[in-house]
Amino acid sequence: MMTPLPRRTFLTALGAAASVAVAGPSPAAAATTAAAAAYTLLSRSQWGADESLRFAADGTERWPPAYSPVQTLTVHHTDDGSTDPDPAARVRAIYRNNAVNQKDPYGDMGYNYLIDENGRVYEGRWSGTDGTPAHDAAGRLVTGAHVQGYNSGNVGIALLGTLTNTPPSAAARATLVRLLADLATRHLIDPRGKVVYRNPVSGVSRAAPAIGGHRHWASTDCPGTLYTAMPALREEVAALMAG
Repeated sequence: MMTPLPRRTFLTALGAAASVAVAGPSPAAAATTAAAAAYTLLSRSQWGADESLRFAADGTERWPPAYSPVQTLTVHHTDDGSTDPDPAARVRAIYRNNAVNQKDPYGDMGYNYLIDENGRVYEGRWSGTDGTPAHDAAGRLVTGAHVQGYNSGNVGIALLGTLTNTPPSAAARATLVRLLADLATRHLIDPRGKVVYRNPVSGVSRAAPAIGGHRHWASTDCPGTLYTAMPALREEVAALMAG
């Protein structure tokens, strides 16, 4: 049985000079604690990721990690159709499908984080051995596969389930706000702001919300009811960051 990893992250004030676009964590900002957000995070080993799926038969890594500064945060729902009562089993199934089973497999999980109905966070895409989920030791984001053409520097957070016509659970929504606030603070993102996202690999640019849903980037119903909830979510994130 997996033992959840209690993770407590401390949020810092953005201040008047906080950047809306790409920025790294500021040591000065990190010195000022404005609020605290606690959530339970399950590492890949805790939810049972089969790391062999990331490697081909000859031992080469199917999708070597690449890292970029965070520019924006994007919310999804998995819409996976699973009825398995065990959320970790559903995460494992999504991982296997993303890694090796789908028509064009990625070689790993496409999302950076996932959240279940109980409000637990799951580490997604493998990001290295430094122990910081989704990031390298320098605080850069590992590139996922969740918004075609706009993945580098774009954090992908997926809520388990199909939310096309139903809202997320209260626990899942509360954790989403905490995780978004944690990431926005860490990367000096204004939750109410907009960015001109620039893909550092392809050079493609696009105006987008600093915190948005998949539907802000593509013609899709993802993230379901969370799309119309985005304005309220941004306000909740901003309030939590302000303490």
